[in-house]
Amino acid sequence: MSAAETVSAYLRGLQQRITQAVSDLDGTAFLTDAWEKPAGEPLQGRGITQMLEGGPVFERAGCGFSHVRGPRLPPSATQHRPELAGAPFEAMGVSLVFHPCNPYVPTVHMNVRMISARTQDGAEVCWFGGGMDLTPYYGFEDDAVHFHQSCRATLQPFGDDKYPRFKKWCDEYFFLKHRNEPRGVGGVFFDDFAELGFERNLAMMQAVGDSFLGAYLPIVLRRKDTAYSQRERDFQLYRRGRYVEFNLVWDRGTHFGLQSGGRTESILLSMPPLVSWSYNRQPEPGSPEAALYSQFLVRRDWV
Repeated sequence: MSAAETVSAYLRGLQQRITQAVSDLDGTAFLTDAWEKPAGEPLQGRGITQMLEGGPVFERAGCGFSHVRGPRLPPSATQHRPELAGAPFEAMGVSLVFHPCNPYVPTVHMNVRMISARTQDGAEVCWFGGGMDLTPYYGFEDDAVHFHQSCRATLQPFGDDKYPRFKKWCDEYFFLKHRNEPRGVGGVFFDDFAELGFERNLAMMQAVGDSFLGAYLPIVLRRKDTAYSQRERDFQLYRRGRYVEFNLVWDRGTHFGLQSGGRTESILLSMPPLVSWSYNRQPEPGSPEAALYSQFLVRRDWV
């Protein structure tokens, strides 16, 4: 089995493990949509998009696997690797975003991926990326601490520097520059990563993927039955607007998929089903909504 086949098999298994666990929790089955890019398209390849909508716990939970090949890397993938501009490439990954029904349950994102390309002299270059981050609508210290403790423990075997580096990277990446505002309480994020050698790079990516359920599902179980009113629901829909803004304006993964001719319906699985915007909305001083901004949408050392 080639390196690409090994990674692809792991990713397909990861998708199935995650969606089965979430389906068991929600009591709702995922729709499975297997797709293939036809001949003549900019990309060749296949994928599986799995989507749960309208469940009692998750309003929309999307988890996608893709494995594609293309004739030239898009600009979003070569901004840090100009020597590979225009190179043929192969990309594979699992990406998920879960939007809960209850405003007290945070939205979560996780992604793990590998990209390989060939230089002009035929040498193969592989690099990895991934991470996970948490976006609460109402902040809880113990939720943020648990999530970051999980991230730190996952990365510890790969070096003491990895969690602080990737935590900082996450804080800087998932930041809405046009709002001067973090997207949430962060987590970890890494990209263009190749410094440990192929086997250790792959092991680190797998560790991140394997740790996702333990990082997130305890938070869901803790909050999913919390009583809420229309006030909390309205604030949740308003804050979801920030999620949409980041994914469409700043997210490199979204840009990579769209620029390379990927499958739009699968690329945009991260979009929430309902969202709202209101002009210059300000939280009431001293309210739980105000606490989100002052205590959680700030860069902090959670562990």
